[in-house]
Formats: sequence, structure tokens, C-alpha cells
Amino acid sequence: MEKKLGRPRCEETRMDILNASYDLLIENGFAAITVEKIAEKAKVSKATIYKWWPNKAAVIIDGYLNATSVELPMPDTGSTIEDMFIQVNNFVKFLTTRKGNVIAEIIAEGQHDSQLADIYRKAYFTPRREISKQILVRGISRGELAKDLDLDVTMDLIWGPIFYRLLITGEALDETFVKKLINYSFHGITQ
Repeated sequence: MEKKLGRPRCEETRMDILNASYDLLIENGFAAITVEKIAEKAKVSKATIYKWWPNKAAVIIDGYLNATSVELPMPDTGSTIEDMFIQVNNFVKFLTTRKGNVIAEIIAEGQHDSQLADIYRKAYFTPRREISKQILVRGISRGELAKDLDLDVTMDLIWGPIFYRLLITGEALDETFVKKLINYSFHGITQ
């Protein structure tokens, strides 16, 4: 008897659930999704979902990360400024898509769902912040940046204006803005 190749059945089911949660997120937004709808779309029971995830937020965030993780790779051009420009510009381009638009929805939902806020901070934002940190650390090791650079403040300086525009002002998030942002962040605003 020939052994069947492919993913184990439980991995296939897990992927069906992740894909279903992501599809529903893109189609309907976070607030409209229920565990029941995910189970129905994935053709599994709610108990199967709860076997792997503690709540709706966790499965949706995992589905989102699974679908979008390869879209924002970490650049390494040999230049800290170029790497940060690429990383930030790729993220800004992503934000203007329906997939990226979901980030604002998740942040908004997280304002009254502390469990969701904790999940997206740990699962989505912390890893992306770590990428920025790695880029800056490389810049320090290459002598491009000050050895005593405050990494956290620098990351806030770069990323804060993006989320300010995304969530507060609604002003344009585009390549022109990113170029100015990176230029001012690394070269300062003095003459």
C-alpha cells in the first residue's frame, strides 16, 4: 500500500480555518466575523477552532498573519536609510490595499477589546518593530548610526507619523511622504 503524501489532516484543517478567517476578514471586516461563521466557511466545528485558538481575535490575527507574512520582507541593501525607506514604503503601500486596511479596523476594535489589542501587539506589531530594530542595529554596527542611538525612540519617530496619518488625520500615505519622513528622521530638521 502506497503512503499518501501531503499535509497531515490536522494541518490541512488548521489551514482551512486560517484561510476562512482571513477571507471573512477581508470580505466583511473584523466586527462582522463570528467563530460560527469561520467554522461554517472552513467546514469544521466550533470545537475544532477552539482546540487551537482561545477566541475569535486569536484565530483572525493568525489568519491575517498567515496570509500577509510574505508581503513585507526585511530588506538588506547595505544602507540603513535605504533599508528603512524600503521597509516603511512597502508597509505604506500595503496599508493602501484592502489587506492593509484591515490593520486600521483591528486597531479600532482593539480600543474596546483589550484581548484583541494584546494579541495584535504581540503577534503583528512587535515582530515588525523587531525588523526595524534589526535594521537600525545593522546600521550601528556598520558605523552609519550613533552607537548610543535610542532604538525605541528612533522607531517611534519613524513609525508614529504613519499611524498618526492612518488613524487621526487621514492625510496621504504615499512614497513622497515616506521619502520626507525617512529623510527628516535620519538627517534631522536643522540646517
